[in-house]
Amino acid sequence: MTTHVERAHAKINLVLHILEREASGYHGIETLFQRLALHDLVTVRAGGPDRTLACDGPSMPADGLGVVENNLAWRAAMLYAEESRWETGWDIAIDKQIPVGGGLGGGSADAAAVLRAMDALNPTPLGPSRLLEMGSALGADVPFLVTGASRAWGWGRGDRLMLLPALPQVPVTLVVFPIGVNTGAAYAAFASMRASDGDVARARVYDIASLDSWEQVAEIAGNDFEHVVEAMHEGVSEALPTLHSMAIEGRKRGATSIGLLSGSGATCYLLEADGASAPTEFPEHWRLLHTHTG
Repeated sequence: MTTHVERAHAKINLVLHILEREASGYHGIETLFQRLALHDLVTVRAGGPDRTLACDGPSMPADGLGVVENNLAWRAAMLYAEESRWETGWDIAIDKQIPVGGGLGGGSADAAAVLRAMDALNPTPLGPSRLLEMGSALGADVPFLVTGASRAWGWGRGDRLMLLPALPQVPVTLVVFPIGVNTGAAYAAFASMRASDGDVARARVYDIASLDSWEQVAEIAGNDFEHVVEAMHEGVSEALPTLHSMAIEGRKRGATSIGLLSGSGATCYLLEADGASAPTEFPEHWRLLHTHTG
């Protein structure tokens, strides 16, 4: 058997604007993806008759991840085998460091890493364009995470991408919870809120080329899910207002601070892009992960 190891990086959303529901039933979005240094480790061994997947690590839920056939990494391997017509067995091992179901794209990152690993092992690789196509079929975050890019502007279902140059690395503190937020329920709650308000979503005009500094990013940072998820999750209802206040205080100190929900949550984060800013004190009962942009 031959082996390939990939890092599966988490992501946060620095901008997430929800558009109208499409005919397919999915909502369109506009988003600014940012990769984090935090990552799972995905090891793929190809060859032999069997196909297996095992997950372990500090971020594994006590009751596991459910039926293996529903795991996004497994689905990525099956899709790759089908598309490439590569009749091989595989052994996939995932060391879970990214909190599960928290809006950080951990499952999508694992799927993207499996696609990259299998293409590296395949004697006749399919190449990046085909991997992006397969990523689009698997989920909204997968195409960005397939690219390995530090940043990208995404639209459509997040599968249409404009890759952006990396910005200087800055620290990010994640506030994580044992229970996440169901993405479908969050979209439904947002659609209901929008309908009751009589609001019509329209694409916004963003000067993407100007997002070449953390100061410019901070000016447009925001997440539409915050309007509904705060009421859906007790932890978010406590953490999010506090992080908003911390970001405001950071800006008063001259720092470029962003405090937001990531994806549909429940993970919230504080990004401070100024090393001269004063240390931030977090409540002792919060579960924190300290990382940086990557």
